[in-house]
Amino acid sequence: MASTGLQLLGLVLAVLGWVCGALVCAAPLWRVSAFVGGELVIAQVTWEGLWMNCLSQTTGQIQCKTYDSTLALPASAQAARGLTVLALLLCFLALVLGVAGAKCTHCMEGGSQASKAWLGRLAGALFLVASLTYLIPISWTAHAIIRDFYDPTVAAPLKRELGPALYLGWGTSVLLLVGGSLLYVGSSPPGLRARPVLQGAVREKPTSGAAGEAKQQEKSFV
Repeated sequence: MASTGLQLLGLVLAVLGWVCGALVCAAPLWRVSAFVGGELVIAQVTWEGLWMNCLSQTTGQIQCKTYDSTLALPASAQAARGLTVLALLLCFLALVLGVAGAKCTHCMEGGSQASKAWLGRLAGALFLVASLTYLIPISWTAHAIIRDFYDPTVAAPLKRELGPALYLGWGTSVLLLVGGSLLYVGSSPPGLRARPVLQGAVREKPTSGAAGEAKQQEKSFV
C-alpha cells in the first residue's frame, strides 16, 4: 500500500509539473523590460517568450505578435524551443508508461508484477530526464539575462529582467524531479529482498532436520 501511495503521489506531482511546463513553454514572459535608466519609457513594457513577444501599455492594451522567422532567432532561443518541446513529449510518454505500470490500474492484466514495476521505473526515469531538459533552457536564459543586465556595453533599452515564466520553470523542474523520484521508488518489484531470506530458511530446515535424525539414531544405537 505504501508503494502504491508513492506511485500515485509521484504521478500527481509529475502531471502538475507537466501542465506547468506547458504554460512555461507557451507564456511570453521569459524576458521583461528592465527599468534601469531615465531614458526608458515606462508607459510600455515588453514581454518576450519562446514563440511571441508582447507590448503592454499603461492603458491596459496588450499587443502580441509571433516571431516572423524561426531561423532569425538566436541560437539560444532555438535551442530553448527544442528542449522545452522535447521535455513535453518525454512527460507525455512517461505519463502513459506510468499509468500502465501503476499498481492500482488494470493495464497489462496478463503481465506480471515485475513488468508493471519495470514500466513504472522507466516512467520515473523519463520524468527525471524531462526535469533536466526543462532546467537547461530555463537556467541558460536566466544566465544570459543576468549577464546582459550587468554588461555596461549593452544599451539600457536592450536590458531585460527575469520574467515570471522562468520562476515557474524552476518550480516545474522541481515538481518533475520529485514526482519522478517518488514514482521510481514506489515502483520497486514486490518481494525482491524477501526471496533470498526465504530460500535460506528453506535450505536450513532440512539440515536441522537431518541433524536431529542423526542424534536420534546415535541415542537409539547407544
